[in-house]
Amino acid sequence: MAHSGHNHKGYMEKALAEAERAFSMGEVPIGCVIVHENKIIATAANARATGKNVLYHAEILAIDQACNHIGDWRLENCQLYVTLEPCPMCAGAIVQARIPLVVYGAKSPKAGCAGSILDILNEPRFNHRAEVISGICETECIALMQAFFARFRA
Repeated sequence: MAHSGHNHKGYMEKALAEAERAFSMGEVPIGCVIVHENKIIATAANARATGKNVLYHAEILAIDQACNHIGDWRLENCQLYVTLEPCPMCAGAIVQARIPLVVYGAKSPKAGCAGSILDILNEPRFNHRAEVISGICETECIALMQAFFARFRA
């Protein structure tokens, strides 16, 4: 694997902690961390409901933090870890930020744009593509989503 030096499981566990924070706030439990030079520079939980803003997905909030940290819109030397496959908005932001590696936990059959519905992250017509690694901590990511949605079926 090209990025075997990265601690994928450790970083995904940090993203899961953010997803658990979202869960505790009544949000869909999605968490994201962004890593630069083997250090976490951004952490975010989905805050769409509490923030009452469609843009407040974990990835968008984390990208905002990472840009502030680095002082640039280009995140070319960063890796993004997210518990759920990015949606079209977040996949678009990842492409725009030129993030070279995206690691996600669970597939999103209804909104996923890293291969499930569309593959925005590997669209050859765009000027940037991201390497995608999926299935890291997948069981835990799926369990958290299932626990959240089970609340509505009870």
